[in-house]
Amino acid sequence: MHATIWQVGPAHTYTMPSQVSTLVQNGDTVDIDAGNYPSDVCRWQAHNLLLRGVGGLAQLESNGLSWGDKAIWVIQGNNNRVEWIEFSECTSTSQNGAGIRYEGLNLTVSHCYFHDNEDGILGGAFHPCTVVIEFSEFAYNGYGDGFSHNLYIGNIDTLIFRYNYSHHTYVGHELKSRAYVNYILYNRLSNEATGTASREIDLPNGGLAVIMGNIIQQGVNGQNSNLVGYGLEGLTNPAPYNLYVVNNTMVNERPVGNFVNVIAGTNIYKSYNNIFAGAGSFLSGTPATLDTAGNKMYPAISSAGFANSAGYDYHLLAASSAINAGTNAGTASSGFSLTPVSEYVHPANYTLRNITGNIDAGAYEYNSSTGIFSEITEEIRIFTINNLLYVNSSEKISSLKIFDMNGRTVLNKSILSFYDYTDVSFIRKGIYLIVVESYGKTKAIKLKL
Repeated sequence: MHATIWQVGPAHTYTMPSQVSTLVQNGDTVDIDAGNYPSDVCRWQAHNLLLRGVGGLAQLESNGLSWGDKAIWVIQGNNNRVEWIEFSECTSTSQNGAGIRYEGLNLTVSHCYFHDNEDGILGGAFHPCTVVIEFSEFAYNGYGDGFSHNLYIGNIDTLIFRYNYSHHTYVGHELKSRAYVNYILYNRLSNEATGTASREIDLPNGGLAVIMGNIIQQGVNGQNSNLVGYGLEGLTNPAPYNLYVVNNTMVNERPVGNFVNVIAGTNIYKSYNNIFAGAGSFLSGTPATLDTAGNKMYPAISSAGFANSAGYDYHLLAASSAINAGTNAGTASSGFSLTPVSEYVHPANYTLRNITGNIDAGAYEYNSSTGIFSEITEEIRIFTINNLLYVNSSEKISSLKIFDMNGRTVLNKSILSFYDYTDVSFIRKGIYLIVVESYGKTKAIKLKL
């Protein structure tokens, strides 16, 4: 028996996602045409589902409604994946109406947009459970009471949070996670000029945490005195209580504060190769083991050598003393490498980190591009015929990627040949960035599909 692909949209039998939510079986795919689906909320109970927008974002504008007084989508099945969905305007009587409320095991959220909900993503304690959130944006979520956030991850086993843009939470945190293990990698978490968020990252129950390669910015209206909090509600997660903060760029625009606050009982706080720019102390709290190297402190943000700090572009200028200031950070106690391999690209994307010489302090290498890609000299031809995208190259092609003009990934395909073609009929009409990778180099062109 083959899994079913359900099609949802104005031109199909089912015009709202809720109409198929009770019909799907384990392993099914639900393709939702790009467009607006107002006041539509539902629950998903099947397992191994792929729920995705097609041709752009499927916009679930709830107009204040929620399923079960919880969320736009309550996901109770296991091993489900959500892609290319926009969740907005959810409320509940508990002031925590979420875009997604997860109540199952193992969830992946990719290329989604959560805004103007009381919580972006909310979930409780589930085991064994890993939540992966990537390539997504969270903005203006929160009821304003400090108990609701852009993301509120409960006591699960592992959170992997990468390549995301979380900003402008109303009073709450840009990311709050009670997960036992947290890998927070290559994101931008920021208040910016008008945001009123509290901490940018709050890990209230400790555990093992790796915070690496992130842009972490606190604006003048931030609600808290520190950017990152660890264990501040008690070290109730399983040991080890080890916090690794490596190659981040942290910017505090408030006149006071501290960059990291750890609770007594923290076993290891390892801080390598970070840039701490702005007022405030390096650390509040006393871990049992403090291991620091390669960090750069700039009490005046203007002295850090950023390309455009007013525009939140923290790439390094040639005169920055952060260049070649870093050192090898080794590995975490879990065996996870503490050498960053990627860099955040705005909005909600990434590129590879090209390290030459000693690693630079902060989230960016000086020699990295402020865009995404660089040219290669090999002859590569990219063209379209009848909804097929063709790629010819004199060298073997390792991958083909397509990005929309907002920087969101539309296609990511491995090739490993000299020639390939791809059906792009599922992509809505518009201008896209086509990227071909070959032997660690890339060629990028803009093309109308």
